[in-house]
Amino acid sequence: MINTQDILQTMQMIREEHFDIRTITLGINLLPCASEDVKRTAERVYDKITKTAEHLVRTGEDIEKEFGIPIVNKRIAVTPVSMIAQGDPVPIAFALDRAAKQVGVNFLGGYTALMQKGATDSDERLIQSIPQVMSETDLICSSVNIASTRAGINMNAVREMGHIIRRTAELTRDRDSLGCAKLVVFANAVEDNPFMAGAFVGPGEPETVINVGVSGPGVVKNALEQIKGEPFDVVAETIKRTAFKITRVGQLVAREASSRLNIPFGIVDLSLAPTPARGDSVAQILEEMGLESVGGPGTTAALALLNDAVKKGGVMASNHVGGLSGAFIPVSEDAGMIKAAASGKLSLEKLEAMTAVCSVGLDMIAIPGDTDAVTISGIIADEAAIGIINQKTTAVRVIPAIGKQAGDTVNFGGLLGHAPVMPVSRVSCESFIARGGRIPAPLNSLKN
Repeated sequence: MINTQDILQTMQMIREEHFDIRTITLGINLLPCASEDVKRTAERVYDKITKTAEHLVRTGEDIEKEFGIPIVNKRIAVTPVSMIAQGDPVPIAFALDRAAKQVGVNFLGGYTALMQKGATDSDERLIQSIPQVMSETDLICSSVNIASTRAGINMNAVREMGHIIRRTAELTRDRDSLGCAKLVVFANAVEDNPFMAGAFVGPGEPETVINVGVSGPGVVKNALEQIKGEPFDVVAETIKRTAFKITRVGQLVAREASSRLNIPFGIVDLSLAPTPARGDSVAQILEEMGLESVGGPGTTAALALLNDAVKKGGVMASNHVGGLSGAFIPVSEDAGMIKAAASGKLSLEKLEAMTAVCSVGLDMIAIPGDTDAVTISGIIADEAAIGIINQKTTAVRVIPAIGKQAGDTVNFGGLLGHAPVMPVSRVSCESFIARGGRIPAPLNSLKN
């Protein structure tokens, strides 16, 4: 049982260590909204979201005040739009944006296509519309799943997404290519992720569901400061105990929101999602373990320990830990990562190695604005390969900052932060990407 004592133990975390509930995300099934008339579909989508999510923000604010726990974001995730769009999906996107603004959420995810094995006509229409939607809406986030361990890698989709990211960057160049910060390409995308830009409601989810994302890098760093010089067994145990406390609070908030909204509780996602705030950094946790700087030798091993210990602590605290639980390494959102990247101690190649053991992948990385679509596709293919071979979720959210070169800075504001533009290898992969087709599923996919 969760009791008042669990909350009291978190007061120092909240006051001094940047602990917060990063998001309450309401999942909504939009399949009943589908119609042959796209305008009618858009109307149904707007009506269902505004009715279902009418009290979401106020409920989150009430819980925040009553328990004294910061809840940073209130968000919505919906059924992948390609599954409900019988024609042009853009009117649906505009309806989603209006609905998100009407109910007052921070972001709405689900402008999504699932293309790991192939693409329907609806999928193709949706991905071609992404640049326009990302440039003409404010709150909509988009994701595309191009690979899975069971299906392999859809290299046709990989090739297309390189061009989609480029066009999105160009259409939002006046905002440091901000549109790309709302667009993520996945391998092994999960159906209950509450975090943006990748949240959507998968086919196996209920009609409505509450998923909560918890974060606390500052809490973990503070705990490690108390055990300087201790062996890694002690480090792992300390992280597990800290993750347990954090997850218990997340479950309390999730169940409270579920009860008050009369919507089923789904999962708690215990992800150490950093912010640009001082002391709220995954990179600084790794440095507290003894690294001179994140990006140096030992970084991947330290991150593997952190990710594993966080998951172990979380599953002891809740029967329903899901999403992407672990450690995120978004460059623009982590003060320590920003510092290491700006000084040249953290490279894109080292980040790629780190993604083999973290929760997601290459996240919120600014790259030179003249990086071509083929190179972006190559980066996506590499990251997808790590995901399918290791049977884990990986993702690419890169921002080709139009007009910027390596060493420049882009600034997105808020939780999206700012980032140094990182250099990218200029070695061509054009002939590789041009092959298309599908990279077969790995042998370890055959589990039946």
